[in-house]
Amino acid sequence: MSTRLRATLAVLFPTLLLSFLVEPSSAQQSSGNLGIFENESDIGVLLHPSKVVYDSAKETYAVTAGGENVWFDKDNFHFVWIRVSGDGFFQADIQFLGKGVNPHRKALLMARPSLDADSPYIDIAMHGNGMTALQFRDEKSGVTREVQAALWSPKRLKIEKHGDYFIMWLAGDDGQFRFAGSSPRIALGQNFYVGLGVCSHEKDLVETAVFSNVQISGSTAADWKDAKLYSALEVITIASADRTAVYQTEGRIEAPNWTRDGASLLFNRNGKIERIPGAAPSDKLSATQVIDTGFAVNCNNDHGISPDGTELVISDSSQGDRKSRVYVLPFAGGAPHLVTKEGPSYWHGWSPDGKTLAFVGERNSNFDIYTISKNGGAEKRLTTAEGLDDGPEYSPDGKYIYFNSVRSGHMQIWRMNSDGNDQVQITNGELNDWFPHLSPDGTKMVFLSYPKEVEGHPENKDVQLRLMTLADSKITILAKLFGGQGTINVPSWSPDGTKLAFVSFGLVPKE
Repeated sequence: MSTRLRATLAVLFPTLLLSFLVEPSSAQQSSGNLGIFENESDIGVLLHPSKVVYDSAKETYAVTAGGENVWFDKDNFHFVWIRVSGDGFFQADIQFLGKGVNPHRKALLMARPSLDADSPYIDIAMHGNGMTALQFRDEKSGVTREVQAALWSPKRLKIEKHGDYFIMWLAGDDGQFRFAGSSPRIALGQNFYVGLGVCSHEKDLVETAVFSNVQISGSTAADWKDAKLYSALEVITIASADRTAVYQTEGRIEAPNWTRDGASLLFNRNGKIERIPGAAPSDKLSATQVIDTGFAVNCNNDHGISPDGTELVISDSSQGDRKSRVYVLPFAGGAPHLVTKEGPSYWHGWSPDGKTLAFVGERNSNFDIYTISKNGGAEKRLTTAEGLDDGPEYSPDGKYIYFNSVRSGHMQIWRMNSDGNDQVQITNGELNDWFPHLSPDGTKMVFLSYPKEVEGHPENKDVQLRLMTLADSKITILAKLFGGQGTINVPSWSPDGTKLAFVSFGLVPKE
C-alpha cells in the first residue's frame, strides 16, 4: 500500500484504521496492488493457487480461490485483509463469475481476530444460489452458526460493528440498506482483520467473485442514549440450529406463535396482533396483516392460539383500570370475550382439550399461577409459594403444567400436575431460566436463560435459548442472542416439532 493511500485512509477512517501489523509468517505475500487492503492469505487448506486482481480504474476486486468450506470448527478460503481497530462498517456489492459448480460457493465480508483456520469470526456470506447469511463462530475451535436473511441475492451487503455486537444490512433492487439480522456477541479484541473472502465449497476447483463499491469506514463514539431498536423474527431448525430471519423491522415486535397449519406466525406490535407467512419470500419483504381484536388495542406479549386453531387468546390492558386481562376471540378476528375478571392477568397456556386456560395473576401483591375455564367463571389458584411464579404451559398430554419460579432463590423451571399437586423442580443450574415450552410430542422443552446476575426478564440482554430432552434432562444451547423480554414469552414450536420461532433484537446507536 502506498504512503499516500495510507495517509488518505487514516484521514477518512480515523477510529477504524488505527494500526497495521507486520504480516505474520502464515500470510502469503501479495504479488500486486490490493487497493485499500494490506495483504492476502490462504486460511486453512487450499489445494490450488489463489489470485486477487484489483482494477484501480473500476475499483473492483476479483478474488479467485478454492477451499472446502467456511463452516464447522475451521475454515478454508482465501482472504484479502487489512488490520483495523474500533467500530465502523464494511460494505460491498458482490457478483459471482460463471454458473459455478456448488450452489454454496461463498463470497464473504469478514472480520476475525486471527488468521488461524479455527479462529472466531463474523461474516456476511453470499452464496452462489443467492442465499445470504450472517455466519459466526463465537469461540476458537467452536461450531459455526448462521442467521439466514429473508432477502436472497441482495444488491449490496454491509456489516456494522458496535462494540462486540454486529448488524447485517442488505439492500435490494432499490439500493436502500435495511436491517437484516444481528449476531450474538463476538469478541474480536482490540485489533482484528477485516476483508474480502472467497470459498469455492469444492476443494478440487476454484471460483471467482467480484467485489465492487467496497467501503470500510470507522465511526465516532457511539451515543447509546437514543439508539434505534430493530427486531428480527427468526425461525430456528432444531436438528441443525440453523436460523432464518423471516421478518425484520425497525422498532419492537414480540412473542411469536405458530398457527396450527404451520403456514403463518403471529406476533404483537404496538398493542396489536399481526400475522405473517412462516416462510418469507426470497425476493421481497414480507407483508404483515393486523388481526381485528375489536376494542382490545393494547395487547401485550402473552397471546396464543387454541388447540383446534379456531380461537385466539390475548392479554390486553386497554379497558377500565388499564390492568391486563385475558380475552378470547375468533382466530380470524372479532369481538373479544372477557375471561378473567380480576387483573392483572397474563395468559400463558391452553389445555390440550381446549377447555381451560392457565395464566399468571397478581393477587394481593403476589404473582401466582391460576387456571380458569376459557368461558370465564371462577379462577383456581395452583401455586402459593412466596415470590414470582410465571410462564405456565400444559404438556401435550395435559397431565402437567410446566412453569418458572423463583422460590429456590433464583429463577428455575418447575413442573406440577395440572391440578397444582406435586410441584417439582426441573432445572438446577446457575442461570435464570424462564418460559418453558414443550415440543408437540412432549419429549423436549425449550426455555430462555439469562445470566445469573440478571433479575426478572428484562429486554436487551445477552440470553440463550436452551433445549432440554426430558427423558434424560440433557440441556444443549440452541442459540445465543441479544434479546430477553419478548423473545419467546409464549408457545412457538412449529406443529411438526422441527422448528421454533423467536425474536432477536439489535441496537444501533446514534453517532
